[in-house]
Amino acid sequence: MPSYTSNDDGTVTDNNTGLIWAQTTDINRDGKITVDDKVTYDEGIAYASSLTLGGHSDWRVPTIKELYSLMLFDGEDPSGINGAGTYSIMPFIDHSVFGFESGDMEAGERLIDSQYLSTTKYVSTTMNGDETIFGVNFIDGRIKGYGATSPRGGEKTFYLLTVRGNTDYGINDLVDNGDKTVTDKATGLTWQQGDSLQGMDWFSAIQYCENLELAGQGDWRMPNIKELHSIVDYSRSPDTTKSAAIDPVFEASTIINEGQKVDYPNYWSSTTHANLMNTNNAAYIAFGRSLGYINGEWIDVHGAGAQRSDPKQYNGVDYPEGHGPQGDAIRYETTFVV
Repeated sequence: MPSYTSNDDGTVTDNNTGLIWAQTTDINRDGKITVDDKVTYDEGIAYASSLTLGGHSDWRVPTIKELYSLMLFDGEDPSGINGAGTYSIMPFIDHSVFGFESGDMEAGERLIDSQYLSTTKYVSTTMNGDETIFGVNFIDGRIKGYGATSPRGGEKTFYLLTVRGNTDYGINDLVDNGDKTVTDKATGLTWQQGDSLQGMDWFSAIQYCENLELAGQGDWRMPNIKELHSIVDYSRSPDTTKSAAIDPVFEASTIINEGQKVDYPNYWSSTTHANLMNTNNAAYIAFGRSLGYINGEWIDVHGAGAQRSDPKQYNGVDYPEGHGPQGDAIRYETTFVV
């Protein structure tokens, strides 16, 4: 369960991770959160290195794993909502603790432009060659790789929550147990070393985990999305290391993706990804390329290590050219279980 302590000095301590956070993204301290508080990657690094807050000067831009530790899945994704109406937006972060705002629509941004900066750059590229920075979107509840150059021109800008303390957070300590399981001593979680070897819908994946007998144990379960994200290795990708974005102690299946390239699977989590219309989707991690259909071809648009969501089961609609503004690949029964 989330547990935070406000330190009454503009900072918040996460009692679960030991990380200490700036309380607000209002970095120009004018009392409101707007597009003027957003920074580029280089601006964010410079701001954090010069920041003195709460009596400390060792602030940094968080890694993607540190930043994702703040994600809460009681949020509701507003994507797909169009037209008139009154909507109550529930973000994927504790907005009673952290100063939070959606995109600055008065400045021409979209509601969902609430992307937060991490220091983690994609080791490959997206969109056929763009330098890419991973960020967390606390409005739509996803991790995505963002091009360092904005499609609107200029450099991509982000909200920024700086962090300090516990520099070991998110670093795995993996042990091969020699019985087809792997233990991460950093989290205490024990994992199936291989995956399900075939894709399946979300409900079948739940059953797969519940029926698994491995290493003399029968209490296996599908990981929640925070657990699954803990084993992403952002130093790896199909195009740079010819592997999934996971430590090679794990045995990730290979697939042929929608673009007919050798690739690695998406993996289901047990976490429902709700939006304002329904709870039909579940969150997954793309351990291979996170594909979209752009200008007539399938390309990596979000990056290996992205966290997205797909329908839990086939709903009678096919997406031969993907779904959404970036043509996201939809995989009903080709998502694996680890």
